[in-house]
Amino acid sequence: MPKLSDLGQLPKRLVLGRPVRSDRVGESLLPKSLALPIFASDPLSSVAYATQEILIVLTLAGTAFLFLAPWLAVVVVLLLATVVLSYRQVVHAYPSGGGDYEVAMKNHGQFAGLTVASALLVDYVLTVAVSVSAGTDNIISAFPTLNEHRVLIAVGLVAVLAAANLRGVRESGKTFAVPTYLFVAGIMVMIVTGLIRDFVTGDPVVAESAGWSITAEPGYDDLGGLALVFFALRAFASGCTALTGVEAIANGVPAFRPPKSRNAATTLALMGGIAATMFAGVTALALIGGVKYAENTCDLVGFPGDCETDPQRTVIAQLAAATFGGDTSVGFFYIQAATALVLVLAANTAFNGFPLLGSVLAQDRFLPRQLHTRGDKLVYSNGILLLAGFAALLILAFEADPNRLIQMYIVGVFTSFSIGQWGMVRHWNREIRLSDDAAAKRAMRRSQVINTVGGTLTTAVLAIIVTTKFTRGAYLVILVMPVLFLLMKAINRHYSHVAEQLVPDQDARLLPSKVHAIVLVSKVHKPTLRALAFARATRPDVLTALTVNVDESDTRGLQADWERYDIPVPLTVLESPYREITRPVVDFVKAIRRQSPRELVIVFVPQYVVGHWWENVLHNQSALRLRARLQFQPGVMITTVPWQLESSVGRGEDDRRDGPMPGDLRRGLTEDQVEATPYG
Repeated sequence: MPKLSDLGQLPKRLVLGRPVRSDRVGESLLPKSLALPIFASDPLSSVAYATQEILIVLTLAGTAFLFLAPWLAVVVVLLLATVVLSYRQVVHAYPSGGGDYEVAMKNHGQFAGLTVASALLVDYVLTVAVSVSAGTDNIISAFPTLNEHRVLIAVGLVAVLAAANLRGVRESGKTFAVPTYLFVAGIMVMIVTGLIRDFVTGDPVVAESAGWSITAEPGYDDLGGLALVFFALRAFASGCTALTGVEAIANGVPAFRPPKSRNAATTLALMGGIAATMFAGVTALALIGGVKYAENTCDLVGFPGDCETDPQRTVIAQLAAATFGGDTSVGFFYIQAATALVLVLAANTAFNGFPLLGSVLAQDRFLPRQLHTRGDKLVYSNGILLLAGFAALLILAFEADPNRLIQMYIVGVFTSFSIGQWGMVRHWNREIRLSDDAAAKRAMRRSQVINTVGGTLTTAVLAIIVTTKFTRGAYLVILVMPVLFLLMKAINRHYSHVAEQLVPDQDARLLPSKVHAIVLVSKVHKPTLRALAFARATRPDVLTALTVNVDESDTRGLQADWERYDIPVPLTVLESPYREITRPVVDFVKAIRRQSPRELVIVFVPQYVVGHWWENVLHNQSALRLRARLQFQPGVMITTVPWQLESSVGRGEDDRRDGPMPGDLRRGLTEDQVEATPYG
């Protein structure tokens, strides 16, 4: 029959499964077939909204500037290829999993390292919020009646993701692998089918919005000169969302099977090739099909529904319906299901990257040490829960609207990209100076050129993003990053200060001059006598039984019982004219310490152990207050002496046996005489 303590663990076991031994951590390492969907689901899934983000900006001016879309897509693909090549150098040079943070810390110093860390932490939270909101958007594209439940669906999906990741890396990887591969296969089939229809069969894809027109926003209908350049750069910045999550593989190298660096580099190359192909294909198909998508639904002239309440169908949804024969076809629902799943599961990139980065930062004393602790399933549980909580708050604050959330996106991504790539340039400079091997130097110089190009491009893109998106939401990220930076500095100062205080000195080796034990007494009953017995067993130099006179008649009764039971310890009574208990005891202890600073004071506090939460309200309140005050007194130890009430029997690991327990009284009061006390 299961114990009550085991039943208390049942909800946790249902969510997490059985705990995993520490020596089985190697079994959670990932092959490339699982690492790809785990770490690359974010950049792979971004094709579902990267093209859409370009179109949203370009259609602010109506349809006049849609001709820019293919050129912008080409630049995004080239940038993606450069960043992938750059990160292949990172995973070989820094395989420990710190990614851009480690590169910046070792090559630029603490300031740059913490800047990257704050950028990545913000970006991981936004990755979850944006991916889940975009997934919810695609669910609503298939089932528009769910629009009013948008926020609830998104928050529920975050909770499911957190639970899946808490079960462990390998198990969550198996869960996420199938939808990712189904999505890639579905998008590839859709692209190939659409292109064949257009170039081979002569039956081109026509989106449902192809016949609509768009009302240009004021000021956008006649752009020229620098305004046009700025407009194109803004659309390009939106399309750069296709690069989100590329850095996750560099942060997750320790999770790969050996050889870790080579497997991570191969996974990066696969991810880059697949993502670039899908992004280019979706953009081409959207332009062929004449897709229209506007920031404000009411700007769409010809929109069949109520533009104030009815949602637009996503670009992917429009292409799927046009390619596979309408919004009731099997192909349409397949694409929508796969897209929604992979967008939701793309948040898994952050659920793997955020806890790993949090663990590295905690190890370096920039975040609480709890983030470095693995949970039952050998994952960083605290990091997973923290990420889920912040992402849910963002979703609630922005009503799960991906178009609003995405304006804050990629600032952190390109901040870490840029600092990391310039850090790699410094890294290669140092390695070239230290190397005597000519062939190795040539290889290092090639890597340095790649990272220099990557650093130049990503820095330029970062400037474009900050300039074009600042007033549209990027300013929030730019404000939050310094706050995180200062918080991490403060945590590091605290840990450093504590470490300095804990360094042993000569005084730490000195023994106390004597030990003064104090047993707090309220009544003569079993808890009190057990505490006295334990205190006497420690053989202190001085033993004091201490009570506080808050009621004259109760105190006289206590003194009478003390004499009647012939207790071999003198009873000291403290007067308390204002009926306080805590202050007189604390003052008594302070007086002992003042008279003899080298004297160790041990305070024994009897305390009831109860089996129900509501019983704690009825007992132990005075004991809690006393411990809270005494723990700030130097040279004072507090020892809790538990007395298990009947309601607690069976709540621990071992049920209480019938008959006397070790430390129980063999004579004295009966159970009926046990009463609640000021200390209980």
